[in-house]
Amino acid sequence: MDETPQSAAGRGVGTVRMSTAVGRWTLLTTVLGSGMAMLDSTVVNVALPRIGRDLDADLAALQWTVNAYMLTLAGLILLGGALGDRFGRRKVFVIGIVWFAVASLLCGLAPNAGFLIAARALQGIGGALLTPGSLALIQASFHPDDRARAVGVWSGLGGVGAAVGPFLGGWLVDGPGWRWVFLLNVPLAALCVPVALKHVPESRDPQAHGRFDALGAGLAALALGLVTYALIAAPEQGPSVVVIGSVVAGVVLGAAFLYVEKRRPEPMMPLAIFASRQFTAINVVTLCVYAAFSGFFFLVALQLQVVVGYSALQAGTALLPTTVLMLFLSAKSGAVAQVIGPRIPLTVGPLLCAGGMLLMLRVGEGSSYVADVLPAMLVMGSGMVTLVAPLTATVLASVSSGRAGLASGINNAAARAAGLIAVAALPLLAGMGPEAYRSAAEFGETFRRAMPMCAGLLGLGALIAWVTVRVPGQECGGTECRVHCGVTSPPLEGAGG
Repeated sequence: MDETPQSAAGRGVGTVRMSTAVGRWTLLTTVLGSGMAMLDSTVVNVALPRIGRDLDADLAALQWTVNAYMLTLAGLILLGGALGDRFGRRKVFVIGIVWFAVASLLCGLAPNAGFLIAARALQGIGGALLTPGSLALIQASFHPDDRARAVGVWSGLGGVGAAVGPFLGGWLVDGPGWRWVFLLNVPLAALCVPVALKHVPESRDPQAHGRFDALGAGLAALALGLVTYALIAAPEQGPSVVVIGSVVAGVVLGAAFLYVEKRRPEPMMPLAIFASRQFTAINVVTLCVYAAFSGFFFLVALQLQVVVGYSALQAGTALLPTTVLMLFLSAKSGAVAQVIGPRIPLTVGPLLCAGGMLLMLRVGEGSSYVADVLPAMLVMGSGMVTLVAPLTATVLASVSSGRAGLASGINNAAARAAGLIAVAALPLLAGMGPEAYRSAAEFGETFRRAMPMCAGLLGLGALIAWVTVRVPGQECGGTECRVHCGVTSPPLEGAGG
């Protein structure tokens, strides 16, 4: 017999069963909460051309529309998980949802590009609070016998959301308008918050104590922000005093971050974890791979609309094969990696993705979807299927089980930081001017210069994986190697158990 919500909310953690009403409500609210952040990571790219036109924004403003969100999310996601452990995972999760919804409302009402960019930065703060909390709530709430199944359902439903994200974004942009890409989060949050407060048990980590590493988080965010600013401003300002000064200040603050992390008693990112050569190597592979992915998906959404002439819906639909392949095949890829080890998948996967990006060089004005776009997307998706699940499993296998959650969080933050820098740097390296996305001829030419750069990053990642990865096939412990549809970062994983 199902228990009442009132009794469930007051009961201890680690006892919720999947068959109960509380279990179903807990899954619903965590899927909705994490789904909001996941959707925003995939749908906004499709809306960029329309945002630029409606707000009279140049390419730099479109880059910041993506990067302002990634900057605060990458800089604060580790701190967000620590806050939940200390003050209550449900409390921080709910605060994150409310914060995210308010920021989304501001994005949807933005009167100009500067306002939208500021609201996107606020949105990233909300994402940093709710993203780690959704999985942590499931792992803390469910009975050990049901935990792996609950994580699997959460992962699978999240994968469905990620897979349909570009399609949904395109439909919204062509239908009610790009503002609804953000406004849709408000009713989702209105459903999620009362369900969480009424049905989801609160939980904390009894060992979480001491001060938070706010200084480390601030230094990391400032360092990334200054370098990102310099890369985005350089095409228009050139090697100006402001641009060079931003780079120097960013490097100095980055060094200060490492200094602080080395000496704090409870750092956000303990540098000792990098004593594992395997962990360090796999994070370098992650940097290469996710820099390429983020740069690719940022540019290809523009290429399909600006050059090929697709509508937003058509562009979003064109991207579906990559995430659909990941949705249905990533678990099998993880199972194969358990048998043969991750070295071959982590080498072959990036090379396949590089091949898909090079096939995109055939895509231009008048291209056929079936003959030109679809083959590139299928090869790209096959590479991501081969790569992402083994990468996550290798991260967890390279550290002790007690540090699995920390290792996953660092890897996730590294991927987002790599994507941030890639979106800032690629237009500069490819020679895109501030108004490039308004001209099909100019954008198409620079797109053809950018794709080999992304493919080169993937080739470098494949080489590093082949040379350094030595972890044998691993059992995945029931939580990882599930459904992996993250095109902007690897999925967060917990400590298991």
